[in-house]
Amino acid sequence: MTSRPTIGVLALQGDVGEHLAALEAGGARGVTVRRRSELGAVDGLVLPGGESTTMDKLLRAFDLAAPLRALIRQGLPVYGSCAGMILLADRVLDATDQRTLDATDQRTVDATDQRTLDATDQRTVDATDQRTVGGIDMTVRRNAFGRQVDSFEEDLAAPGLAAGDAPLRAVYIRAPWVEEAGPDVAVLARVGSGPAAGKIVAVRQDVLLATAFHPEIGGDVRVHAHFIDIVRGAA
Repeated sequence: MTSRPTIGVLALQGDVGEHLAALEAGGARGVTVRRRSELGAVDGLVLPGGESTTMDKLLRAFDLAAPLRALIRQGLPVYGSCAGMILLADRVLDATDQRTLDATDQRTVDATDQRTLDATDQRTVDATDQRTVGGIDMTVRRNAFGRQVDSFEEDLAAPGLAAGDAPLRAVYIRAPWVEEAGPDVAVLARVGSGPAAGKIVAVRQDVLLATAFHPEIGGDVRVHAHFIDIVRGAA
């Protein structure tokens, strides 16, 4: 790897272009990743914001989920923002396991308490269950701040993200937060004020980085520059 690493952005869904621009501005070569061959050719990967259940389904449809899990286990640096944070979580609260079932299926699940489903019903439940690629020992709550209309911004103190003394402008759009982080997970930032004050919104475990907010929006590339440094250090 050269001093200008090649970092992919998963380009199945989400704000891909903004991440590519931030990576280029931060000193990396940004490329899109849609195929297994492209996944194997990058020094690091960004999982962008978007809709986590859609991204999960597309990862499986494009046969990228298993290879990505394997690469994470092998030490590939990965950064996930918003939906990407959810995908990197080992555990997810408020996932879409039952809420996407139709009324008939929901009554079946409720009536059996999920313990005596026959094979057909069990496949129905499994098919709607949200999956993640995992890697960070954390429990994340989907849509923790509320619906789209509850989206907001704040000036976030984040020295752990190499942001220095100047706050980051953090944009939260149907964002998750971290309910629980494991002992090997470094907490890098928490919500500063308001009803969610103290909630964890940025973490790192080894070469995996995740934020609940969207740093790619607004032109501040400090988070991406920090991830680029992680990628360089992992080489």
